[in-house]
Amino acid sequence: MLSQFLLALVCGGYATGAALGWGSPELANTMGDFGLGGAAGLAAVSCFWYGRTRSTRFRPAWLLFAASSAMAGFGNFFWGWYEVVLAERVPSPSPADFCFLLFAPPAIIGLLVLARRPVTRAGWVCLALDSWLIGGSLLTLSWSLALAHTAHFAGESVAHAALSLAYPLLDIVLVSMVLALHFKRSSANRSAINTAIAALALTVLCDALFTSPLLRANYRSGQILDAGWFAGYMLMAYAPWVAREEGGEDAPRRGRTAAHSSRPIAGSLAALTPYLAAAVCTLGILYNVLDGHHVDRVVLFTGCTVVLALVVRQGIMLLDNISLTQELAQKENHFRSLVQGSSDVIMIAAPTGILRYVSPAAAGVYGRDAEELVGSELASLIHPEDLGRVVHEVRRFLAAPPAEEPTTRIECRFRSGSGEWLNVESTVNRHHGGLIFNSRDVTERVRLQAQLQHTAEHDPLTDLPNRALFTKRVQQALAGRRVTDAGTAVLFIDLDGFKAVNDTVGHQAGDELLVQAARRLQDSVRAGDSTARFGGDEFAALIIGDGSRDAAAREYRILEIAERLRVTLSQPYLVEGGTEVRVNASIGVAFAEADITPGELMRNADLAMYRAKQAGKGRVELYAPQMQHDVVRRTEAVSRLRSALHDGQFALLHQPVVELATGRVTAVSAQARWRSAQGILFTPDEFLRVAEMERCDESARTAELGRWTLEKAAEQAGERRRAGHLVPVHVRIPAARLLDRSQAPKNIEELVLRHSLAAGTLVLELSGSDPRLCLEELERRLAALRRFGVRIALDGLGSGYAAMSALRRLPVDVLKLDRTLVDGVTESARLHKITAGLLRIAGDLGMESVADGVDTPEQAHALMAMGCTHGQGMVFAGALDEHRLRHTLDSGPYVLPNTLPGDHTDGGQQVLVGGALPVRSGVVGGAGALAHAPLRSNNETPVPPT
Repeated sequence: MLSQFLLALVCGGYATGAALGWGSPELANTMGDFGLGGAAGLAAVSCFWYGRTRSTRFRPAWLLFAASSAMAGFGNFFWGWYEVVLAERVPSPSPADFCFLLFAPPAIIGLLVLARRPVTRAGWVCLALDSWLIGGSLLTLSWSLALAHTAHFAGESVAHAALSLAYPLLDIVLVSMVLALHFKRSSANRSAINTAIAALALTVLCDALFTSPLLRANYRSGQILDAGWFAGYMLMAYAPWVAREEGGEDAPRRGRTAAHSSRPIAGSLAALTPYLAAAVCTLGILYNVLDGHHVDRVVLFTGCTVVLALVVRQGIMLLDNISLTQELAQKENHFRSLVQGSSDVIMIAAPTGILRYVSPAAAGVYGRDAEELVGSELASLIHPEDLGRVVHEVRRFLAAPPAEEPTTRIECRFRSGSGEWLNVESTVNRHHGGLIFNSRDVTERVRLQAQLQHTAEHDPLTDLPNRALFTKRVQQALAGRRVTDAGTAVLFIDLDGFKAVNDTVGHQAGDELLVQAARRLQDSVRAGDSTARFGGDEFAALIIGDGSRDAAAREYRILEIAERLRVTLSQPYLVEGGTEVRVNASIGVAFAEADITPGELMRNADLAMYRAKQAGKGRVELYAPQMQHDVVRRTEAVSRLRSALHDGQFALLHQPVVELATGRVTAVSAQARWRSAQGILFTPDEFLRVAEMERCDESARTAELGRWTLEKAAEQAGERRRAGHLVPVHVRIPAARLLDRSQAPKNIEELVLRHSLAAGTLVLELSGSDPRLCLEELERRLAALRRFGVRIALDGLGSGYAAMSALRRLPVDVLKLDRTLVDGVTESARLHKITAGLLRIAGDLGMESVADGVDTPEQAHALMAMGCTHGQGMVFAGALDEHRLRHTLDSGPYVLPNTLPGDHTDGGQQVLVGGALPVRSGVVGGAGALAHAPLRSNNETPVPPT
């Protein structure tokens, strides 16, 4: 707006000065000559600069306009040279006339560049005919009014007469091009082209006024006519920069909207242009006839050619219209075929909602004939629940600008011919104030989406909600909980003994059990409550509160529901093949407290459920904050255990295995200890109890510790062998681990070879009494190890039926009595007989027997009397570090249990004591200098000295 205001201000100032005569004739001549020259020069520089700096399709046009303006500027400077500098009358012809004549040709070519080029030969012919119609009409009128008098002017030279005719003829050609191309200009950069055409039109108008005899006789430089030329030059200087000033994010959209709105008017004027030109030609001829003048041959010839051009043009237009009509009919047939053959239903609705047209596809999609639907209301086909949403969307769409939102999409339910509701997706477009609906049946897609959604949110086996949907429902219950919703609780349920069902009866029976349990669970809760299966044998229930303000009553009600669920789920199940199986249910309950999140509520119920399992299973536990503190404490312990495994914080101790008959140490039993930060070494029972708290990682931690123990025991046994102590080492290993590929026999063989262990040095104590083990495979593994010199001991004999089965099938060298048989062997006659029978079996099989947990002399005496060959326990020594173990091996045998401590005669013999460390006699400090080391707990051993 600022640039336009400055342009109007400059042009207005020049027009005011010209109207007032500029105050003096000298200033008027200067402004009329050099002022116009400066304006034309400015236009030339502006167009040239724009054409050089902008790479557009119209760049040649702007360069041609620069050349045209430069010619006008040179002409005005030559004119001013004669009038102002030389103070002479401008000769005719002069260099100024030559420059002015060169103004029109570049401008005409530039207009051709700006024109929208025809795409056919007929278009080029029509463009030429339109130009001649306009030019011929103007020539007829101009010749009748003035040019005939100029051509017959007596007393003038031929050059002067030619010059007098050249100006108007070039102006007529320029005007013809301006008018012909005004309606055929390109739609791009429309504002700049319009401004350039206006500048040329204003310049041509001033030229026409100048060439008229009436004005030319009285023309003086600096008059008001110069203001028109000045304004034309300034508009040409401003024209190329109009598009830049109108730029912006929505400029293309505004340009398209303006072009669309002005296209009907421009098309009408373009169609009337030839007829208007013919009317002008007719007026020129009538002027000559009515004025009594003889009809000039130029006028007659020009009029005839104009009429002939009009006839030819009409013939071309007629042929073009016939071609367009045929093409339109062909496209209409093609469109009709597409609409009628389309599988989508196309409907046209009036603004009132009445259907005006329905395509034949409605019979296949809706099950209703198209003729039946035409004339009915669209609202009658839409489901009442969807009608409000559809009406709102249609109103919003019609209120939106078409350029911003040309189409929209609506999905609703349509009534079919059979009365069913179909899910229909429609693309909506505007059509003459109404709407076009392009609809398709998406019922199957909607059903598939619903099925996929159901599958994603439900358990495939029991069809109960899964964890994701259950969490969402818990979140909704907590988000919408009011005062009346107090007492909302979450129950976590785990079926105890379910794994045994899978292992014994089969997985198919286990699946049937889970389906029955889910049905029982769902039937046991209210309609507003929710149930879920998280996977495996874990279930959950969301119980919505009843609004009771009494906390005790709420707790009693929820615990009553939980107990009823426990009893229901613990009833016998009849599975595949008529087999009856039983499982128990452990249930954890957590209430929704204020400001609790769904994750915290579900975590609390989970903790309560695991507390129920730890407390004996088959019970209901209510969450208490102490459970979370216990979890934190266990997590810290587990973290310390994990760090201990990776940071080398474990130590390996050995407990002597003593031959009861001689007191000689015949073997050592390797035992791992965990060195705490306070210097305490914890026993396997303690740190494996911590490992059991890791629900997912338990086996991995235990296996890693077992591999470390075996490797360390073999390494220290090799070092003792090189030091002269050929003492076998017992290492406990679960029998199941020998069936694991990571602990294959060849790995143990490589371990024996790497540490140069002699045959019989490594004794593997098989622990674990799992009846599911494949004894055939285990027998093959053990046989391979025995051939390589590894001895096999059966640990825990007497602790279960599986140990007896292993004794019957496996190649075993040593039998190790469980400490449960040793603890009461001197008090219980029944246990005494059982232990004696087992030892007799071992003797009959030719095996060594080792009693574990021999802590008193009485136990050692009783076991030796029963035929037990070896024992280990606190009566001899506790677990020793490597330094004390070697000292023990160098000190000689232990004293037999029936020998009192003061009765020995060999100073090298050991005294039978109950401490963790052996007490020597006559070795250090002489006789009487023996000191009994303070007894320590079996769970604690001081850190070995370094």
